[in-house]
Amino acid sequence: MALLSTSAMPRRGVLTLVALLLVALNLRPALTSVSPVLGSIAEALALSPSWQGILTTLPVLFLGLAAPLAPRLVRRIGPERSVFAALVVLAVALLARPYIGTPGLFLGTAIAGSCIGIIGVLLPGIVKRDFPRRVSIMTGLYTVALNLGASAAAGTTEPLRQLLGGGWQDAAQGAAQGISHGSWQGALAFWLLPAVIAALLWLPQLKGTKPVRVPVRRGARLRHDPLAWQVSLFMGLQSSLAYIVFGWLPTILQDRGLAAVTAGLALSVSILLQVITAILAPWIGSRMRDQRAVLVGVMALTLVGLLGCLYAPIGSIWLWIVVLGLGQGGTFSMALTLLALRAPDATTAASLSAMAQGIGYTLAAMGPLLVGVLHDWSGGWNVVGILVSAIALGALVMALGAGRDRQVASTQGVD
Repeated sequence: MALLSTSAMPRRGVLTLVALLLVALNLRPALTSVSPVLGSIAEALALSPSWQGILTTLPVLFLGLAAPLAPRLVRRIGPERSVFAALVVLAVALLARPYIGTPGLFLGTAIAGSCIGIIGVLLPGIVKRDFPRRVSIMTGLYTVALNLGASAAAGTTEPLRQLLGGGWQDAAQGAAQGISHGSWQGALAFWLLPAVIAALLWLPQLKGTKPVRVPVRRGARLRHDPLAWQVSLFMGLQSSLAYIVFGWLPTILQDRGLAAVTAGLALSVSILLQVITAILAPWIGSRMRDQRAVLVGVMALTLVGLLGCLYAPIGSIWLWIVVLGLGQGGTFSMALTLLALRAPDATTAASLSAMAQGIGYTLAAMGPLLVGVLHDWSGGWNVVGILVSAIALGALVMALGAGRDRQVASTQGVD
């Protein structure tokens, strides 16, 4: 957040608000559009479950690996131009990745994850700078937009694939019969359109911007703070469960008997329901002496929902989808809330955010990869329940430390 505090021309108008929300809308479709058509991609490109796991892992891994690039871009071209450049590259990657073969699919997915990682670091700081008295409201709107983008991609990519393959009549027939046909390339490439629209509406933000001086070593002290590590590991472990859901839930549900469209819709509904607890959990947690009870509650909902999706009778799947969505909306929003609550000042909050996102998303990438490896090894999904239970238990342990009413050491003035 402190990365942007010295930028020249803060803008707080309606156009800025709309542009920010449209940019936020693009932070998940590159990820959640893949899983509903993962079976079609695997069939077309002869990808084993392990390679499917790598495909779902790449964007998450590069979310973390690209995060340190954000301050360098800000120093060279400023925050607004950095966001614009990342949107343009994101659109190009989304257009190219379905059409340039297997290596291109993996490379394009990695580039898309990098762009999202850079934007994700920059947007909260722009919100704090341009809307300093409405940070809570704007953060809520930002989270809602992010979830809406993720939900839309999860729920409509498979219908788009069927539509592009043979029109509405064939799409409806395929959805009813569970038939797999259509163009997965066109369905994936479709998601460049929101990125292009967001980039065009972001153009007015570029007027009068300039590079910003950013201290390079400001977060070094946090690497020796146990609380900072607890916050970062909670961010990473809960994110790992989220990206397992983004990357694999539709495939799991299809293997359990749901039609492809219904499986994608289930993921979409789960993500959409996250909006409820994404708002409620921080509101409740910020009014308590510490946040341990809220963190344990939302993690428990997440684990119960995941195990229900894996093992409960398929006829009850919508109950577990609801439980899962409510749980994961709370874990994500509480992870973001901890970044502010555990920091004594805005500068430290920015440093803690960079550390948590860099370490957390890199760690989170291992979850989808391990799911693919375990599925490849076992030939089924039962063993995945052991993996998600272990990750959830680790997140609970970190939550008990990160949820205490304490703060990390200040990095104010540390260069």
